[in-house]
Amino acid sequence: MKIALVHEFLNQLGGAERVLLNFLEIWPDAEIHVILYSAENTDRQFEKYKKQISFLDKFPGVHSHPRLFLPLMAKAIESFDFSDYDLVLSDSSSFAKGAKAKGKLHICYCHTPTRFLWTDPDYLSRQPYPVLFRWLGKFFLPKLKRWDLAAAQRPTFFIANSVNVQNRIKTFYGRDSVVIPPPVDTQFFRQTSSKQDYFFTASRLEPYKKIEVVIAAFNELRWRLKIAGTGTIIDKLQVMAKSNIEFLGRVSDEDLRQYYSESRAFIFPTVEDAGIMILEAAACGTPVIAYRAGGALETIIQGTTGEFFNEQTPQSLITALRNFYPAQYQSQTIRQHALRFDKKNFQQKIKAYVEEKYADRD
Repeated sequence: MKIALVHEFLNQLGGAERVLLNFLEIWPDAEIHVILYSAENTDRQFEKYKKQISFLDKFPGVHSHPRLFLPLMAKAIESFDFSDYDLVLSDSSSFAKGAKAKGKLHICYCHTPTRFLWTDPDYLSRQPYPVLFRWLGKFFLPKLKRWDLAAAQRPTFFIANSVNVQNRIKTFYGRDSVVIPPPVDTQFFRQTSSKQDYFFTASRLEPYKKIEVVIAAFNELRWRLKIAGTGTIIDKLQVMAKSNIEFLGRVSDEDLRQYYSESRAFIFPTVEDAGIMILEAAACGTPVIAYRAGGALETIIQGTTGEFFNEQTPQSLITALRNFYPAQYQSQTIRQHALRFDKKNFQQKIKAYVEEKYADRD
């Protein structure tokens, strides 16, 4: 069985890229088809694999300002030829599901329906671009939304990463799906250091991630907080933060594991599709304090593996933090919960599903 893997952007390492790496552990000879590729920004973890990179990757400025090229990304994903493959397996949060498999079996592992088209109405207004670009975008996004809905009818089958996303797929695309939660490497993510007197959060520093809520809360509490990650609003957040807050920038997986392990709790303020970082922290024996929404509801057991706060406001988070007692949490119990999501379980379920659908194809 010759498999084509389709992914949108290999220009960072996040949860979607961890899913792709798991696909490659199952099918190491599969060929990746990707719109943009940066070996440096992905720690060269994909260098050894076969890749087809779209024409858009060569455009000047596309890597520094990829959002300016949104009008061309649908064409880029549609440009790949899958005639020599038996099966197309995409993992998608925007464009990958739109790959034209042309009669071949196409299974899409969906991280979320395209967020900036369906669930983030303020996306354009937050972009750090001139008013003219944002104005033109208002005319383009409705056309892209129509394309996105049509593209969502192309996969033969959908897999959702959570019940949360399964409901969105049905609501926005009218498609049914099965749920296979995302993978966690619990052999790697484990407690490696003793607890220290600080809290930790990690995220792309973008407006929808709501890291400013965490900063405002810790500004008031004056408790120590470490923040890992980079993004378009890092300068704004650094100006906002007081001296008790430390920005770590982009960190290695080894450092990420250390911060998970040492922190009193991992803070998760966003509405996330599945929340793989919640489970990585749990695998390191660390409780999570999360906003009560999205995938966090499927990955946190209140009072056992973490706590919730009810509003995306500093005051709501402060209340949860003041009521948080680390001594009530057992690291081994938290880790046992994370083991249910181990990547070996994920790989077995994905492999079985793909092979079943391939065997049953017309």
